Amino acid sequence: MSSEGVQAEGTAGPAEGGAGRHARVVLVDDHRMFRTGVQAEIGRTEQTGVEVVGEAADVDQAVSVITATRPEVVLLDVHLPGGGGVEVLRRCAPLMAAAESPVRFLALSVSDAAEDVIGVIRGGARGYVTKTITGADLVDSIFRVQDGDAVFSPRLAGFVLDAFASSDAPPVDEDMDRLTQREREVLRLIARGYAYKEIAKQLFISVKTVESHVSAVLRKLQLSNRHELTRWATARRLV
Repeated sequence: MSSEGVQAEGTAGPAEGGAGRHARVVLVDDHRMFRTGVQAEIGRTEQTGVEVVGEAADVDQAVSVITATRPEVVLLDVHLPGGGGVEVLRRCAPLMAAAESPVRFLALSVSDAAEDVIGVIRGGARGYVTKTITGADLVDSIFRVQDGDAVFSPRLAGFVLDAFASSDAPPVDEDMDRLTQREREVLRLIARGYAYKEIAKQLFISVKTVESHVSAVLRKLQLSNRHELTRWATARRLV
């Protein structure tokens, strides 16, 4: 990995995460030698604060390892056997939406194509950096994503800004603005076909609370049932 970095380039020391910082990380990449190199670069936990708790080489492995380990951050390659990084994000959506200790994703890829960047960001990744990033900047990026920040290699940030500022970007959705953050989380899980009990487990709330949120969403959106809700969410690409 070379010297091209992310927005905070130059702010981190020699791959040090800072006193008291700790992040559990899963590496998802189909090239074993690359995973080994990243592990050697950032996985010295005493120095970096980063603990690599799992690795995966394809979509199915990734979903299994991420579900089992519940890391704070996943370093995700875009091109993977089994459907790519976007498929991992789709299948891990409930983990990203968890009210407590959500799993956050940082794309780490050789690709700097605009369509790859936009695809994973729309899928829920918190950032996108290329494999030319330095070890120190990657550690810094991991902790920033863990804190909920968005992180991009400088040139890639322009792709995202251009995409969301373009004329075909969706306008402000007044209906969505009526919903609380928790109601939006419930809406997305309902639209993905989750049962009330599954939603309650994912969001660490009771089934009755889920029912209350669903009722509120239906009332605010003037919909009659979960089937109409699913169609509404699908039309807005929320699923």
